[in-house]
Amino acid sequence: MAKTRGLGKGLDALIPVAPLAGEELQEISTALIRPNARQARAAVDEEGIVELAVSINEHGLLQPVVVRPQGDGYELVAGERRWRAFQLLGRDTIPALVRDYDDVKAACALLVENIQRENLNPLEEATAYQRLIKEFGLTQEEVARLVGKSRAAVANTLRLLTLPPAVLKLISEGELSAGHARPLMKITAPEIQEAFARKTVAKGLSVREVEAAVELLETDAASTDREAAAADEKLAGAIKELSGALEKKVTLHPSRRGWRLAIYFHGREEIIAFAALFLKRGKVSRET
Repeated sequence: MAKTRGLGKGLDALIPVAPLAGEELQEISTALIRPNARQARAAVDEEGIVELAVSINEHGLLQPVVVRPQGDGYELVAGERRWRAFQLLGRDTIPALVRDYDDVKAACALLVENIQRENLNPLEEATAYQRLIKEFGLTQEEVARLVGKSRAAVANTLRLLTLPPAVLKLISEGELSAGHARPLMKITAPEIQEAFARKTVAKGLSVREVEAAVELLETDAASTDREAAAADEKLAGAIKELSGALEKKVTLHPSRRGWRLAIYFHGREEIIAFAALFLKRGKVSRET
């Protein structure tokens, strides 16, 4: 799908709340309106809908919903919470602006509304960004401009999706915040990421405590790497020295049970002579 340019700098650019030139506000049956299938929110905030319904009942609807024609009815582009509140109030119709948005603009408008106006959890927000990028070919910079955030903020949110499923579940359920999860992305092993996440939740660690624990883990890992590198260098030196003493090519290979040392000979006679010399030196060493 081709990239969509010029989508504006936020929700108002995508979905003008006032009627456009030649456009009229309409009263549309709530029964003819269907929610958008691209809804980013995984669950409906029933308590929030009730609060909105109370507000609408007291103060009226401040902004109309925006819909587009679909089949014998309409599909919501913006205002699902308002539409659900009207249903809860038992209202038969709702003020609406009907616009002929294409799939790209409708989907972008819906996701941007979710991100800017609703309390999406970090995982829902990351998924919304990912859909804008994958389905419509937008860049992170374009997504950032759409939702009114920096490219770095969008990139950091998207990185949450690289975490293991068990950690993502904790984020989705609200047990682990994005702030707690971000330090875990420095850990490369998924099983350790999961263990840290569960420990964070179980002990109620602060973000600073998680960052400190991950930093300590990185320090220990770096120290272990340095020690391993020093041991490898020493072993390589010993093999080189042995090769020089024997005047033979010598190699060392790791095996399932340890290490395998290989000494290269040009023929059988060389092997026999070497074995005899080796056994003779061993015998002399034992006798002395």
